[in-house]
Amino acid sequence: MIIKDHWKLRDFREGEAKDLEVASPLYDDYFWMSAEVPGDVHTTLIRHGLIDDPFYGHNDQKCRWVEERIWWYRTVFTLDEVSRPDDQMLLVFEGLDTFATVYLNGVELGSTDNMFISHTFEVSRELKPGKNVIAVKFDPVHAKVGGKAVSTFWSGFSKERVWTRKNQSHFGWDWGPRLLCAGIWKEVRLEKYDAARIEHVYARTAEAGEMEALVDISVELTSWDRRKTYSILVQLLDEESGEVAAAETLEISGTAGSGLPGLAGGISLAGGTKLRVSKPKLWWTHDLGTPHLYELRVSLHTDGITMDKRSQKLGIRTLELKQRDADGEPAFTFMLNGVRVFAKGANWIPIDSFIGAVPDVSYSRLMDMAKAANMNMLRVWGGGIYERDIFYDECDRLGILVWQDFMFACALYPDYNRNFMDNVAEEVQQVVKRLRSRTCLALWCGNNENDWLYEALHASGDIPHPFYGEKINHELMPALLEQLDPSRTFWPSSPYGGNDHNSREEGDTHNWQVWHGNIEPRVFGEPQLQDYSVEGLSFKKFKEDRTKFASEFGMHASANLYTLQRNVPQTELVLGSAEMMNRNKDINHLKGVLLMEGYTGIPGNLEEYIHFSMLTQAEGLKYGIEHYRRNKPETSGALFWQFNDCWPGTSWSVIDYYGLPKAAYHYARKFYHPLLLTAEYTPGDAELVLWGVNDTRETVSKTAELVVCGMDGRQVYVRTFAAEIEACGKQRIAVVKLDDLLQGLDAAEAVCVVRWMDGCGEDNFYYFCDHKDMNFRPVNLNVQVNAEEGSVTVSSDFAARMVRLEMDEAWLDWEDNYFDLLPGQTRIIHVGQKEDKGIPWNTLKVSALNGASVAMNGRQPVTK
Repeated sequence: MIIKDHWKLRDFREGEAKDLEVASPLYDDYFWMSAEVPGDVHTTLIRHGLIDDPFYGHNDQKCRWVEERIWWYRTVFTLDEVSRPDDQMLLVFEGLDTFATVYLNGVELGSTDNMFISHTFEVSRELKPGKNVIAVKFDPVHAKVGGKAVSTFWSGFSKERVWTRKNQSHFGWDWGPRLLCAGIWKEVRLEKYDAARIEHVYARTAEAGEMEALVDISVELTSWDRRKTYSILVQLLDEESGEVAAAETLEISGTAGSGLPGLAGGISLAGGTKLRVSKPKLWWTHDLGTPHLYELRVSLHTDGITMDKRSQKLGIRTLELKQRDADGEPAFTFMLNGVRVFAKGANWIPIDSFIGAVPDVSYSRLMDMAKAANMNMLRVWGGGIYERDIFYDECDRLGILVWQDFMFACALYPDYNRNFMDNVAEEVQQVVKRLRSRTCLALWCGNNENDWLYEALHASGDIPHPFYGEKINHELMPALLEQLDPSRTFWPSSPYGGNDHNSREEGDTHNWQVWHGNIEPRVFGEPQLQDYSVEGLSFKKFKEDRTKFASEFGMHASANLYTLQRNVPQTELVLGSAEMMNRNKDINHLKGVLLMEGYTGIPGNLEEYIHFSMLTQAEGLKYGIEHYRRNKPETSGALFWQFNDCWPGTSWSVIDYYGLPKAAYHYARKFYHPLLLTAEYTPGDAELVLWGVNDTRETVSKTAELVVCGMDGRQVYVRTFAAEIEACGKQRIAVVKLDDLLQGLDAAEAVCVVRWMDGCGEDNFYYFCDHKDMNFRPVNLNVQVNAEEGSVTVSSDFAARMVRLEMDEAWLDWEDNYFDLLPGQTRIIHVGQKEDKGIPWNTLKVSALNGASVAMNGRQPVTK
């Protein structure tokens, strides 16, 4: 029974009301506001008009009072059937954020202090036929941890967060505001069992070959009757062919278990079996094959009665992290079914500041966009949340691997406190048991940047304390994971490995030379220095990086104009205004200016800032990721920072809060293509090197074309090259001198395009100068709209740089955008709307960096 209706919410000041009075079934909550569960306090207040939208202007500051109050939820539900004496009635809260006390019919069931785990209460005696009242009190964070916060301990962005097992970015981060949520953020259920229930099913592939696969199944039960013997039926089915393995039945005696702590009581039982699958259909990432999923069914029986059952999707696959290559040298390569994977993707943060109120469809939209951008791995970053089930469902379905951080980031954590460590231990156990059967799950990682930053800041003298938190990811986590999930690698931190935890020689790395200006390499004991200059922050630093695996790197870009207009007062839509500065939570705003100064030049107004920052981000990520891919197999992965946003701000994301891609998203679809044709060139080089990169399981034979032309489209160089690239390999196809390419043409007036002649992938544009040094001619764009077919046709008289299509709507699904055009080239771009709304064609604007904007008046283009 899901309890989601009739919830109400009210705030109290500290000392205003007595807890047992508010929790009493007789308490009058008639005038409380209605609330949705799952949800949170802030979205409830927004819906009732009691706070202004926290994302608009500085409204996040106006609603800071919310985090100071005590909040109570109440609901009434009806229990129609009378429970039998032997029934076990469990009240389950999948997620409470965070310091909550739960009451049923005026009885205090217990308190919680961890947002990330579920909480179960045995309530057989407290329930009654008819109406029942649940009340949940949420205490403010400051009331629980204010006295514990040690101001001298290092913790980025907030001091009190290290004592709270809740979304760390709720306290504010360098890409999002402080919005300290509270509420019932996941489902609430009342469950009834007789003698036993299934607690956990752990399924993992032990072996996988062409002819047979072996799948290990472990089942954990809770039993409330030692007298019974239980049988567990395990089946594996395929949608097309039915059962694909002989069903197995386990027999477990109730006398074989051990007692469980807590009010839920009972005894713990466990058993296991193996399923043999003939000619298995393997699960692959979508770029390597089909992410085939079977259905695993587990049912529990006793005395001829079905007591409980579970069903879950399961892919058959082997996955290991190879940390040494064939020569014994350090490596960091994921091997899927024995095939080397180049991990292509991004870092994933919570998709909203108010995560409890986000519908599942928002996840599905973003996941589809990740696949469309040819991403095969996402890293769930350690300062947010262990994601909702829908996230992992979609990754399993779409063939996207998950690098899973535990939720510890950029801080020292009080591992000397027994209560805190007990809380963390329970969290790790619950999270691992919830996620370990996920086919997509590739890696457990202990934290984000704690090991690296502690050592660097300790060496610099900024942190005088011991490494508090070290025991969590170097003792507690590995011990628990060895017991609970030996099938996966545990990686203590990210970055980690080598003589400097951010060493390029071993492990994974975060390249913050670009953007933050970190001076690399360094070794243990040396201070971490920075170079805030055009050269020190330049994305051209990527070419020096020969990391084994780049798990974080990136640069800012503005949100789209539509997104800014919805959240910034019109009078403040000016470059450098206080409201625009508030969109950027990174402290040193000079970094973005220096990056643009080096590539596009410094923007002079808001429009230029939007376009220059987007172009710099897109070209910078392209420059770095194409370098990393050319460096395979020494480099085996590139996960840029970051994929999505939690609010409408300026950040490293490539998709803004309203689901609108920035230029870099559309670039990603091209630079992550499994068959990449790429030119290695940096302005000032005397030659261009043409490479082919193959991330598929088949050797490919292709013909590459390299074209250089002027701004008017006149071709000065055209040549084709034969390429044969081995499976999961690369080929250095050709080396061409710059003088031969240009044939006397000014480099500042040349456009270079490389493409596969068979049409695989898309044209890849290169320029021989930085954008600020190019001599683009002003262009006139020809734009035609076919609303019935949902398409826009664009052509240009001269070479057009970064053609962009804009409309005033969220979640627009552009087939392509922010693309370059050659003279005589016509692009037909289709557009849809992911929320099934109409397309506002009358707001369409098409422009280029070197061309006037073409707006639609009705459906007639008007040049502005």
